[in-house]
Amino acid sequence: MSPHQPQLPELLPAIRRARIDRLNIYEISEAELQVLEHGSPESLFLNFAIFLLSSASSLLVTLLTTKIESERLFYVFVIVTVIGFIAGLVLMFLWRRNRQSTSLVFAEIRRRMPPEGAPLQVHEVIDIPPPEGGA
Repeated sequence: MSPHQPQLPELLPAIRRARIDRLNIYEISEAELQVLEHGSPESLFLNFAIFLLSSASSLLVTLLTTKIESERLFYVFVIVTVIGFIAGLVLMFLWRRNRQSTSLVFAEIRRRMPPEGAPLQVHEVIDIPPPEGGA
């Protein structure tokens, strides 16, 4: 393009913005951020528990329905079956106990927001510490 020719305007996409009525901003602590960042280990516990329990069940059915000639092989089947049931039950217990960890973190963060329609104090609006005497 020579410097004497007029430049054509570039065709840019139209940008449309829809405004929102209100934006809620939640503050979270470092510990809460780490829990959310790592995700929940509960699904991993459940997956391994299901795998171990189903494998142990298969081995148990094999032990009950098949005559194993080798004593060593029989003991291996018994030991693996028992370990599979024990580890699967432990992981199932861990899953059941911890399955709501991320849900509880989200609930705790949402609980900090004052209820709809509740008047905000001045220190909540402009982020200054509350006065010594109370609210």
